[in-house]
Amino acid sequence: MRIEDSILLASRAIVAHRLRSFLTLLGIAIGIAAVILLTSIGEGIHRFVLAEFTQFGTNVIVVAPGKTKTAGPHPSGIPTSVRPLTLEDARALEHLPHIAAMTPVVWGNSEVGGNGRLRRTTVYGVSAAMLRVFSIKVRSGQFLPPEEGDNARAFIVLGAKLKNELFGDGNPLGARVRIRNMQFRVIGVLEAKGQLLGIDLDDTAYIPAARALELYNRDGLMEIHISYTEGVAARQVSGVIKNALTARHGREDFTITTQEDMLRTLSKILDILTMAVGALGSISLLVGGVGIVTIMTIAVTERTGEIGLLVALGAQRKTILGIFLGEAMALSAVGGIFGLVIGVGAAQLIHLVVPALPVHTPVVFVVLAEAVAISIGLLAGVLPARRAAGLNAVEALRAE
Repeated sequence: MRIEDSILLASRAIVAHRLRSFLTLLGIAIGIAAVILLTSIGEGIHRFVLAEFTQFGTNVIVVAPGKTKTAGPHPSGIPTSVRPLTLEDARALEHLPHIAAMTPVVWGNSEVGGNGRLRRTTVYGVSAAMLRVFSIKVRSGQFLPPEEGDNARAFIVLGAKLKNELFGDGNPLGARVRIRNMQFRVIGVLEAKGQLLGIDLDDTAYIPAARALELYNRDGLMEIHISYTEGVAARQVSGVIKNALTARHGREDFTITTQEDMLRTLSKILDILTMAVGALGSISLLVGGVGIVTIMTIAVTERTGEIGLLVALGAQRKTILGIFLGEAMALSAVGGIFGLVIGVGAAQLIHLVVPALPVHTPVVFVVLAEAVAISIGLLAGVLPARRAAGLNAVEALRAE
């Protein structure tokens, strides 16, 4: 039998039972739609989170005090202490090869008073280079001037939201604000940056790191953030930083984390979440596969006489097998196409209704989903097709 004839027989069998065929492919369509919808939302969130983190640049290295390792008693039995990171450490790192900018970081939560108003917010102690490290822009005034840490003047730069809360539409430049028992003069306002994973980056204030150490009575920095030259390997720069700090401290009592490490770890977590939600949607595909097995088994029983006649006319067993496998794959393929249309349409509709929810459907997901649908049809049709191909012609005609 020619391939064209086999395809024609399979198509006629599907069309002859329209309702049954529709219900069968509907099961696959619902499964594919669920997978596409859930993975589109997962992939959209994945891209959104990575974009939020990379808005500050991807060539950033963070140095924190304390070595990340398994805790346990010291071999000598004497407890060890971690040497804090100092402003001198930060200044020493600033002059290393391939370092583009460096800022020490100290932060705390305090009430900021100004213009007769009071607001509790996050206060960061940084240096003048923070703008370059985090790709932040000033909307009005200027940022902290490049002064020696110990002699830094009591200047403050306000985030966009904090400025609006304290001064409204007025000009805050030159105004005095109070944090605890210290007064600062406002010299700048930053451009709005938005939120990062629920953290409002505009509801902040920035003061010199030395003033922050004094304000919060700390003996060391919380972190040192470093941006390095584009094109240089992060491992190479982190190695230089490690050697310099180890020489200053006498041992490796600090932790170096690159932006690449953070993004790689975050990406792995988000990939797992995307696969998890996709797996939940694939349960519907399993149900659709069971539906194909059931329908094809019924089809074999109903068409026993037809199968016997084909065998009696000389049709080969593999031809019978191909006809029923073709029917199963055709049902699943059409169901997959319907599912793709429904899934992509539903994802875009959700994005229109809820613009804050990121949605993205990569082409590879579409191709993979359709391939999975066809594979399910092939696997689900194997048993009924083998049963059809194994029927004895005489017995099949007698049954008819």
